Amino acid sequence: MSLHSSLPAAGNAGFMANYLEALALVERLHRLLLDVIKDEFERVGVLEINAVQALLLFNIGDNEVTAGELKSRGYYQGSNVSYNLKKLVEAGYMHHQRCEIDRRSVRVRLTPKGRDIRDVVSQLFARHAEGLQARGVLGPEGITEITSSLRRVERYWTDQIRYIY
Repeated sequence: MSLHSSLPAAGNAGFMANYLEALALVERLHRLLLDVIKDEFERVGVLEINAVQALLLFNIGDNEVTAGELKSRGYYQGSNVSYNLKKLVEAGYMHHQRCEIDRRSVRVRLTPKGRDIRDVVSQLFARHAEGLQARGVLGPEGITEITSSLRRVERYWTDQIRYIY
């Protein structure tokens, strides 16, 4: 039994099939991204952190944020934010400090070691962007269209969460 057979029939079956395929692709692409990052870290000999943690460091960049901000800004897509932050602090990739105003809140920022990891991921993404264009896989117009479409879907889903009808 597939996901497709468990859904009610939609007025436009072709659109529904393409929508479900797009959802599956987004999921697979995220998993592949983590695999690509993992492979890059194995290649360069960084085995101390995992791909999710490396992506977290990349997304934080030069910012100083709280764990709550990581999720709300979309920097981190996972349920174990505290666990990963704790591991990154213990391994010396991040500094953490209690917020002066709200002592329950902890602010984190990258250490030089964390910035080195961010740079490895940044260089990997730069190579990918260059390769996608050089091989004709995706050009500037295509990436703009994909990004624009995904932002519209994000806004729609956010509205669905906020304004359930």
